[in-house]
Amino acid sequence: MRCCFGCVGSLATRAVLVFMYFNGYLERAFTTTIWPLLGFVFLPVTTIAYAWVINSHGAVDGLYTVAVTLAVLFDLGILSSARRSRSDDD
Repeated sequence: MRCCFGCVGSLATRAVLVFMYFNGYLERAFTTTIWPLLGFVFLPVTTIAYAWVINSHGAVDGLYTVAVTLAVLFDLGILSSARRSRSDDD
């Protein structure tokens, strides 16, 4: 059951990224397509947070740094919990 929740959560963030890409939100935040693509694969929540910060504020400073940092920690937490649950199943 935990696997199902993880898969749905993983797909939801990536679906948001696809929606943001087709609306042009990511194009305003990133100058190339490689960074959103890498973010789609490795750090989707961080990519969403960074695009939000750039589109709403223009730069990552002040409290916006906290938002991006929390997104990075959230993404790394997802990766480490997946590794931990995989080792628990063995």
